[in-house]
Amino acid sequence: MSARRVQPLAALFIVCVIDVLGFGILIPLVPYMAVQFGASPALNTWILGIYSACQLLAAPLWGRLSDRLGRRPILLLSMVGACASYVILAFAHSIATLFLARAMAGLMAGNLSAAMAYASDISQPADRARTMGTVGAAIGIGFMLGPAIGGALAGEQLQTASFLRPALVSASLSVLAMLLVLFLLPESHGAAQRRTQPAGAARAHAWQLLRALPALRWLTLGTLLVTFSQSTLESIFAIWAMDRYRVGPRTVGLALFALAIVAVGTQGGLMRMLAPRLGETRLAIGGIICLALGVASLAFGAALPVVIIGLMACGLGIGLFGPSSSALASREAQVHNRGAVMGTYQAGTSLARVIAPFASGPTYMHAGPGAPFLLAGLVTLQALWCILGVRRAHAAEELAGDPLGAQRRIR
Repeated sequence: MSARRVQPLAALFIVCVIDVLGFGILIPLVPYMAVQFGASPALNTWILGIYSACQLLAAPLWGRLSDRLGRRPILLLSMVGACASYVILAFAHSIATLFLARAMAGLMAGNLSAAMAYASDISQPADRARTMGTVGAAIGIGFMLGPAIGGALAGEQLQTASFLRPALVSASLSVLAMLLVLFLLPESHGAAQRRTQPAGAARAHAWQLLRALPALRWLTLGTLLVTFSQSTLESIFAIWAMDRYRVGPRTVGLALFALAIVAVGTQGGLMRMLAPRLGETRLAIGGIICLALGVASLAFGAALPVVIIGLMACGLGIGLFGPSSSALASREAQVHNRGAVMGTYQAGTSLARVIAPFASGPTYMHAGPGAPFLLAGLVTLQALWCILGVRRAHAAEELAGDPLGAQRRIR
């Protein structure tokens, strides 16, 4: 990658770390906040699901707006919304307030699709998987450090846990991320690029893109199935650990910290070495298998070492699949619609984060504590067919003599 591209990527890396750090701080805490207000496991996971339901509605819109207005304005707007939601969460006094805060955060969550589009803008075809891996590592660092910091700030005992401090720290980090975007991050999709987009391109809806791009359909479905496992972990792990091991926010935060260390190490290190040798498709397949086995092992492992090994396998799977799948999705885009394509791809992630919490809570209550993890493993294995579907879609394009399809495969 040329020197002139290193600086924007470094700035994007820093922004993503700080932005996601604020989000990650609250991941292990929201379930405990809901328990303090008397929420059942099912209602608890629904509070987590409302964030993703709102994000599902908003993510494609943010992606299209980033194609029309640029990446920086969307990043800034989403950070303003996140900051406001954290302040509401800091002073929450009821389950209804928790729902309100999480819904606002989801509606304003345009940061990831804009960040992925930005990374695609500044990367060359040969470097795209590594660039996506760098952004994935930044996101992973935020998720890695966030739960540990949140748990430490809240404390271990549920009766005395303080959720005001973590929420205000998250709000402060959003403000810091906004300042960094303003002063460090140059626009990657400027007026010249926006003027070259075809008429009506900015108005392309997610469903239209999925109809026009068969490979994107398979990738969006694949990331939905894989994210189902990740979201099941995020939504039910704290409740499961609290019931089985009687542990509090601090311990859960440290467990998620260990998972994220593996994911970040994979995204930031292994991906750089493996992507040029094995290719994104093989790495995505490996990630699916590792994650499915890891999350399913939690259904059977009562011993702590089994739980730790399972979490490590989950981290490896997340680290392999995330940047590989993102790189494959970015190759389905052209210059004028990268934001829309990545926003549509992220919609698969958002939909999984809606389905998983609404499914895991009732499954936990009615089928047993291990059932959500076993279900998640079985669901994630189905993503293997989706990756094979991408290959079939590209083969069909080649047979049809589609020059744009060939161009996407080369990139």
